[in-house]
Amino acid sequence: MIKFILWLILLVLCWPLAILALLLWPFVWLISIPFRLIGIVFTGVFELLRSIVLLPARLLGSKA
Repeated sequence: MIKFILWLILLVLCWPLAILALLLWPFVWLISIPFRLIGIVFTGVFELLRSIVLLPARLLGSKA
């Protein structure tokens, strides 16, 4: 019986949080888009710098 009462308390407390999360998730996703774009740009810049730094080693070490 105590498990059932605890389950009902959990249901009463958590369903508003679940609905709030469902309603807010699209806004969180929209806000995170610029940060994703910044991450993609930084990844590209670092890969470019890495390829520029490693270019002499690749040219000197290539056996082909």
